[in-house]
Amino acid sequence: MLRKGTRLLMAGLAIGAMVVGGSALAQDQQKGLISIIVNDPSNPYWLTEGNIARETAQEMGYSANVSAHKGDTNSESRQIDTAITNKAKAIILDPANADGSVGAVKKAVNAGIPVFIVNAEINQQGLAKAQLVSNNAQGAALGAQQWVEAVGDSARYVELKGAPSDNNAATRSNGYQTVLTQYPDLELVASDVANWDRTQGYSKTQSMLQANPDIQGLISGNDEMALGAVAALRESGKLKDVVVGGFDGSPDAVKAVKDGDMAYTVLQPVAVFSKRAVELADQFIRTGDTGLNGEKQLFDCLLITPDNVDQVTSPFVLEQ
Repeated sequence: MLRKGTRLLMAGLAIGAMVVGGSALAQDQQKGLISIIVNDPSNPYWLTEGNIARETAQEMGYSANVSAHKGDTNSESRQIDTAITNKAKAIILDPANADGSVGAVKKAVNAGIPVFIVNAEINQQGLAKAQLVSNNAQGAALGAQQWVEAVGDSARYVELKGAPSDNNAATRSNGYQTVLTQYPDLELVASDVANWDRTQGYSKTQSMLQANPDIQGLISGNDEMALGAVAALRESGKLKDVVVGGFDGSPDAVKAVKDGDMAYTVLQPVAVFSKRAVELADQFIRTGDTGLNGEKQLFDCLLITPDNVDQVTSPFVLEQ
């Protein structure tokens, strides 16, 4: 049995250890703030982007917050102002507009805050410390080739396009056409902009179906638009007659591939590059250097089909 004095001494040592440990933990959490600005978290792609970046920052000892501009450059500018006011150590930004976001990035850079771009690009080099994006041209070619395999080399089809303010929209559409124009009996009978949105994908598909009721295929710039198209096709009784292809690898699209409603989706490795952006931010904060050879970093996309859909282990993660 311990004597009273010994017990008191040991208790004191334990309390001291707790204080020291708590102080170390507090110091670790005082590495500073990383501000994360995404597009619209109602889309699971952007939700995952923000969640992964925040979790990574917190695991590395930073505080982190996520805000959303929803494609509005004025909101984005205000969120950059807030990050500057809060003395953020770095900003992780999915820009609202390839041209329109340049001014907001300049504000952050002029305030001494490094900016790391994810997913979409800005049309000015030398501002961001890095731009981490999916290899959209490679992913579009991958998707188009799979689409041809599913629909055949002779068909009438339509296309849904993303927001014109996002370079990814044109890159994917051009990538599709580079492949599909190699097949002279594939006829693009209509296309429309649905701005990455499921509701717009539904309504634009309805309109295109009214004018072109005999289509055999629909290719989409992202999964949300494709899922809207699936709903419109199902409603019209044409879903089983039309091959639908998407782009993102979202959970709902993965389910649609499993259910046979979509032929495939192209997975963007958003979980990978969101994590990487925070790691690069941390490296730059600590050392003043990212260690990268170039500003733009491309991450190859992957194809999800009925053959490998069961290997999707979590949102936007395909085990190979």
